[in-house]
Amino acid sequence: MRILGVATASAALTLGAAGSALACDISDFSAEAKCDGAKGVITVTDVDAGGVPATVSVFLESNGADVKKVGQQVVKGSAEGTTITFEEDWLPNAEYRIHVKAANLVDEDIKPNLTTPSTACKTEDSPTPTPTPTPSDSASTPAEETITPSPSASESGSTAPADTASSAPSPAAAESNLAETGANSNTGIIAGIAAALVVIGGGAVFFGLRRRGANNSR
Repeated sequence: MRILGVATASAALTLGAAGSALACDISDFSAEAKCDGAKGVITVTDVDAGGVPATVSVFLESNGADVKKVGQQVVKGSAEGTTITFEEDWLPNAEYRIHVKAANLVDEDIKPNLTTPSTACKTEDSPTPTPTPTPSDSASTPAEETITPSPSASESGSTAPADTASSAPSPAAAESNLAETGANSNTGIIAGIAAALVVIGGGAVFFGLRRRGANNSR
């Protein structure tokens, strides 16, 4: 009998320890503020291996009082952990109270209250759309090209005399050409030779006529 009593007591203690180990407790729950893209969310994870259903309520706090109820969900925990998500676009350094109620095992808040990060969720940059040309834009392009000013007839006519005038030799150029050929420097010499020839020719004629007259007189 003594042996049977000891065995029964040991079994009871073992079952009691196992039951207490599997019992749902507030320490099985944890909360976290995260970002889902550009929006904020609050997650609650239940690691109760017994899988006792628990009702989780989330409240926004301000000066120790509830400002609003964000939401309420039921979670059934697991050894790996079961997570539920509350969509809440939270602000930096905001405070939330998370209350858990599981049958007659848990009816209290997760301590301490949840405080959100000091940095808000980043807004995703949307790509700037590239403007596409419209038919009116493409039609206006040739019109702009046709109005490009072109040289007028008067301008082309006015430039022609300037070209002919610039191509005509200047007096200075003509004088330089004469100076190069030596025409100015030989004029005096030629005139002197011509005068000497005239004098010589006249003398020859004079002596010829005189000699002819002398022969006739004989």
